[in-house]
Amino acid sequence: MRRVRSTNTTPERKVRSLLHCLGFRFRLQRKDLPGKPDIVLPKYSAVVFVHGCFWHRHPGCPRASTPATNQDYWLPKFKRTVKRDQKNQRILHQLGWNVIVVWECELRELDRLAERLTSAITISPVPYSQDLPAFQMAAESQERYQSSKK
Repeated sequence: MRRVRSTNTTPERKVRSLLHCLGFRFRLQRKDLPGKPDIVLPKYSAVVFVHGCFWHRHPGCPRASTPATNQDYWLPKFKRTVKRDQKNQRILHQLGWNVIVVWECELRELDRLAERLTSAITISPVPYSQDLPAFQMAAESQERYQSSKK
């Protein structure tokens, strides 16, 4: 298991490339956030986790098979991973982040994934207020401007 990478994996690089092509700019592996999300989009208050189907137990996916040997080791390991993922996602939600999980098997259909990511990211609430005071843009007074429109 020493060869299993935790960052900069092929699925993660594909998702980053897709997001960049869609015009999104992001940060990688912010250590100050729970679970150290793979991709962070601060402008949209969104985080993206790129999960491998095997390690994170994608429900219903054939890649999430359990090894036949040494199940006393594997089952508790998988259970801890899933529990940790749920805990980190719950904390991120409480902190106001939109959590998006991309499964490794979703990378087979990039068009569908692009649509899902775009809609999931752009519906994220913006953390800062957009309430700006109304400014008059014309040099003349509003009354003079409105009287010329008649």
